[in-house]
Amino acid sequence: MTETLFIRLGSQAHDTVHWLIVAETSSKTQEIIASGELKSVQQLSELTDKADKRQVKILVPGCDVLLKSLKVPAKSSRAMRLATPYMLEDTLAEDVEQLFFAYADLASDDQGNNCFTAIVAHSQMQQWISWLADADIVTDTILPDVLAMPVVTEGWSAIALGDTNQEQVIVRQNLWQGFAVDANAWQLQCQASAKQSESAGDSEQPHSILIEAYSPLAYSEKLNTSTMPEELPLALLASNYGSKSNHFNLLQGQYKIKESRSHAGRQWLWVAGVALFALLLSLGHKSAQLWQLNAEQEKVKQNIVASYKKAFPKTKRVRISTIKSQLNRELALLGGVGDRQGFLAMLAKLQPAFAKVPALKPESLKFDGKRQELRIQATAKDYQAFEQFSIALAAANLVVKQGSQSNQGDQVTGSFSITNNGSNKGTKNQSNKKNRSAKQRSNKGAS
Repeated sequence: MTETLFIRLGSQAHDTVHWLIVAETSSKTQEIIASGELKSVQQLSELTDKADKRQVKILVPGCDVLLKSLKVPAKSSRAMRLATPYMLEDTLAEDVEQLFFAYADLASDDQGNNCFTAIVAHSQMQQWISWLADADIVTDTILPDVLAMPVVTEGWSAIALGDTNQEQVIVRQNLWQGFAVDANAWQLQCQASAKQSESAGDSEQPHSILIEAYSPLAYSEKLNTSTMPEELPLALLASNYGSKSNHFNLLQGQYKIKESRSHAGRQWLWVAGVALFALLLSLGHKSAQLWQLNAEQEKVKQNIVASYKKAFPKTKRVRISTIKSQLNRELALLGGVGDRQGFLAMLAKLQPAFAKVPALKPESLKFDGKRQELRIQATAKDYQAFEQFSIALAAANLVVKQGSQSNQGDQVTGSFSITNNGSNKGTKNQSNKKNRSAKQRSNKGAS
């Protein structure tokens, strides 16, 4: 069951506001649930709760909306709508810039009119919209009340709305013509029509238009009136609101309401928003980690460069991308050979010996890659340091040969030739093989 709230606003803020709630049953009939009146638009917020979760349809007084039918020679609807305001400019009381023109999509009538427009002041439109916004009431349709009246094939339809002080008569004359006037003005109009007919000598003229009245009308004895079953005025307007002949909406052009997303669409949008937030949070975390890793990498690079410059203080420029080749070049300058593995391995074995004998200071290092031999030129304060260093090297499984030592003032200068114990054994094995071969050759010569 679909429930709809109908609200008829007034022209001014102090005018009475009429409202009605109807429910459409399965048999397509409307059942009135509640109805009432508000003294002024200041009480419109009382309908906010009633508008929640219901369709809201708005009616506005026909006295504020001028309906016009005209024939516009234009090839397109856009050109027709651009020309219409200026074709009507001389017949309008206000400047066209101050008026809003809404258009109905209707077929041409019997008079050849192809343009059907409803004209209302921008100030009035903005006032109605602001009233609804202040009350937090959302609608997508605003319709002049005269267009919600039934269409009579030959005649008019009319109904009185409001109390004695603010009673209006709403009249629909045809598909795109109607008016709404105060009850007093309605009586004056009827009297003027009757006098005009009497002066013309045509007593039948006042009765030439049949009026289907859905409520008692003042001065009805002078009119050709057909009394229809009385209805609640807003109920009558609600029953015709959605008919094909009333398929019109003032909310178009600059006042068009953007289509609201469905509940399912809003749910998916919320889920997408949460997913996007999670993605951004993850990207932020990963970016922070990447920044931290880059900072650590930069720190490591700076430490490498600092260590390299400390080892080779004469180096002016160090490139991380080529530091390996730079290091190999410097090591080649130290040993003059290409065997880095044996040299570095032997240096690693020498380190504990230097640590045990800090009094011994190396002056130069030379490595013979072919013989796998390291030559060290060193200085110390006495001969005992050289002896201690030899003992420490022997403990590291190294073969040591001490060179000549000399006393130069208060320091002793000497040299060492150091080889790995394994390489020395290999040399001994090779010499033993050579001796055995020589013996075998000599024994063959003797025999």
